[in-house]
Parts: sequence; structure tokens; C-alpha cells
Amino acid sequence: QVQLVESGGGLVQAGDSLRLSCAASGRSFSSYAMGWFRQAPGKEREFVAAIKWNSRITYYADSVKGRFTVSRDNDKNTVYLQMNSLKPEDTAVYYCAAQSVLRSWLLNAPAVTDFGFWGQGTQVTVSS
Repeated sequence: QVQLVESGGGLVQAGDSLRLSCAASGRSFSSYAMGWFRQAPGKEREFVAAIKWNSRITYYADSVKGRFTVSRDNDKNTVYLQMNSLKPEDTAVYYCAAQSVLRSWLLNAPAVTDFGFWGQGTQVTVSS
């Protein structure tokens, strides 16, 4: 069981940066792959980025590749999402999640159904 709490959201202007943090509590945080998802009003929750337990393998949605960076510090039980060059279309509630279903992401992006533990979300609003 893992409990997740996101922080770091806010209101910024286009082109600005934000860093989201996700603090985890519970056992075996370092053994979980972690993911970031986002959900805009009226839209489905979508994958943003994910990172394997050892930080050596990361995945990104095409829409954020080159602008966002996911990282983790297993000693601090924390995963981060550095967001640069933010755009208005990045506006959403951002969720941190821990993987609970083992599935290869080699050919298909991480899916909502791969993650069984979720935080409450943090709002990111990017004004134009």
C-alpha cells in the first residue's frame, strides 16, 4: 500500500516553469514504477510521464517530450515532474500514481489502469 500526496501546482504564465512533487508513504516505494497523469475539464485522464524504480528508464507523452522531466529520489520517497516551457494546453489537475499492474510499456504507453494508487491531484493553470 502506498499513499501519495502531490504539491507544487499553481498559476503561471505561458513559458514559465513549475516543479511538481509527489511524496509517498508506505512500504516499498522504491520498488514501484511511478507515473504522472493529468486531467483537464471535460477530458479523460491522460498519461504524462513515468519512471521505473531505478530511474534508468523514463517514458513521456509526445505532447510533453522535451519540455517535462520526471525524476525520483528513493531515499526521500519522492517523485518529481519538472515542467518547462509551459503552455496553456498544459492546464489540468496533475496526479501522481504508483504502478500496480505489471505490463510492458515498450510498445504501448502507460495507462491509467496500470496504476492502483493515486494522489489527490494538484492544479496547474497556465495563462496565455
